[in-house]
Amino acid sequence: MPMAHPPTKYTDFEALRERATALRRAGLSRRRIRDELHVHNNDLLNRLLEGEPPPEWTKRPNAKDDLRDTARELRLQGWTYDQIQVELGCSKSSISLWVRDLPKPERRRTAEVASDIARRGWEATLQRREAERRHTKTSASQAVGSLSDREVFLAGTVLYWAEGAKDQPYSRRERLQFINSDPDVICLFLRWLDVLGVERDRLRFRVSIHESANVADAEEFWAALAGVEPSAFQKPTLKKHNPKTNRKNTSEAYRGCLIVYVTKSADLYRRMEGAWYGIVLSVREADQSNRT
Repeated sequence: MPMAHPPTKYTDFEALRERATALRRAGLSRRRIRDELHVHNNDLLNRLLEGEPPPEWTKRPNAKDDLRDTARELRLQGWTYDQIQVELGCSKSSISLWVRDLPKPERRRTAEVASDIARRGWEATLQRREAERRHTKTSASQAVGSLSDREVFLAGTVLYWAEGAKDQPYSRRERLQFINSDPDVICLFLRWLDVLGVERDRLRFRVSIHESANVADAEEFWAALAGVEPSAFQKPTLKKHNPKTNRKNTSEAYRGCLIVYVTKSADLYRRMEGAWYGIVLSVREADQSNRT
């Protein structure tokens, strides 16, 4: 006579389903129901809660409500996650949260079709992320607005302390000297000099660039940016080409670095350094007050 299998917690499925349904209708989340019934198998939990909509409190009222409703309708029509993602342009993780209580559709496509849908879904996700990235950057840029001379002075002081040549106790070099390859950074530095009252005829320019690059084009570019003639440039600093290195800055857009010297700038340097330590002191005092 065969031995009867001992009863398990899943033996009476219908009784377990009744308890799960009652808990769901009482407003409990899936996690609470899982813990109450000690059901840690997601497939079984889905079967127990099949047809029971989630309680209203679990639905976050936000701009994605319409997308969620549409995703559920498409899922009921047999659409897959990939198809819904391509149609709505939302992430698979969101789709999973919205439709996980609905039955899974039957697989009706080949591996090639599935791969193509997945690829298009990923492309849609990348496009959405890029749009979000551009929107965030544009909003932040517009929020800055116009800068006062004081704000330009403070921003330029921080920029110089990060990128400019600095005086050392063992080598007194109290003069403004700045080098950078980013045209936008150079523009901010020149605007800072304008706020300090530095005339263009006090500036000296030099290009630092690899010897294999087009030096003349680089000098013309930087001269136009600075608003001076290329003849105002000093002899360029050429970097020797090492064939063993794999240089990546070899495109036509490569223009090396621009070095800007300010003549008779010892007093300006001291003002810059003093302003920098004033910024540091202000930050420390604010931090200390926040701690007390």
